[in-house]
Amino acid sequence: MLKARTGILLGEHKREMAIRTLGMRARRMGAESVGAYLSVLAQSPDSAEWHDFVNAFTINHTAFFREQHHFEILKKFVRTRSKPISIWCAAASTGEEPYSLAMTLREALPAAQGQCRVWATDIDTQAIARARKGVYTLERVKDIPEELLKKYFLRGTAAKAGLVRVKPILRDMIDFEPLNLLDSRWPVDGKFDAIFCRNTMIYFDRDTQSVLLDRFAPLLKKDGLLFAGHSENFTYLTKRFKLQGQTVYTAVG
Repeated sequence: MLKARTGILLGEHKREMAIRTLGMRARRMGAESVGAYLSVLAQSPDSAEWHDFVNAFTINHTAFFREQHHFEILKKFVRTRSKPISIWCAAASTGEEPYSLAMTLREALPAAQGQCRVWATDIDTQAIARARKGVYTLERVKDIPEELLKKYFLRGTAAKAGLVRVKPILRDMIDFEPLNLLDSRWPVDGKFDAIFCRNTMIYFDRDTQSVLLDRFAPLLKKDGLLFAGHSENFTYLTKRFKLQGQTVYTAVG
């Protein structure tokens, strides 16, 4: 059911975790058993419980400026592009990646602030809600350079001590939206200079990966870039992209 709905493929090593998670959801719903809970889901495809079911299985391992070399590449790349600049962060999680993208754009193009946008999507509705708030612990932002931390974050005081909040100048560059990559239609308005879909494809089977790559390709502007995760290799999956650098691809044709 999870794979059919989201494309996420849980390996055998996740079996015990899946059993625990299903048991927890069944108890919260008051179902007599896991089987009864799954039957309720199957019979109610539009139920709000589906959001909680999917959220329970999504993995939100993320960090600010994760895989730093990608942001250095992006900074140089956008300086060569015509304005406006548009980037899709297709696995936004709790917001660290799209905020890192927004900071990179502001630092690379200080004179083009109103011409840079980030579309940040994720299937996990709870993660997207947290991302919109833009509130993080000091531990989460410890790897952000101090100069950027002062420029783009507000430090909490009193009851909010130990927390930081993203400043509006950064937050207003980003449009957060829940999105299932397996949806037959994506609410895309125009094309992108770059798509970040990192450390997400590893949870899909090869057929799903190929389908998504073929859908990404026409959404990129000429010479646009696709950024993948450090353990993802699409070279033999599709002819729509060619390797440009370390886990960076450009669309062909």
